[in-house]
Amino acid sequence: MEVSDEIIEAFLLDKRAEAARDRKMFRYKAFYSLDCNDGIENAAIGWAQPSPEDYLIEKEELAEYEELIRRLYEAISSLPPMQARRVHARYMLGMKVKDIAAMEGITPSQAGKSIHAALRRLRRYFARQKWTVNL
Repeated sequence: MEVSDEIIEAFLLDKRAEAARDRKMFRYKAFYSLDCNDGIENAAIGWAQPSPEDYLIEKEELAEYEELIRRLYEAISSLPPMQARRVHARYMLGMKVKDIAAMEGITPSQAGKSIHAALRRLRRYFARQKWTVNL
């Protein structure tokens, strides 16, 4: 069966367009249609309002987080000043052990051992207070 060049060209263009759509869907992870009226477009844009239950859960999680931070600062304040300073620099400020060592004028090994000892003290403090946190 003979097919004209124009029809072959139309089929090839359609095949290329379909392949481009597939690549675009894969690239942008758009495996849904915004025309199906299931509300996903509102959630994607951020228009959907959280439910009252979501607000309560968020409020409880925030209260738990604030209590954990309060306990953590209480535990850190029980450390000797040098260890508290090093733990603060390492975990609150995100400094590397070698940078802490350079700042304090000690070797990185000494700084690491001091921080490790401070973490052991924090674990014991949490255990004495009967607080449960994975440190």
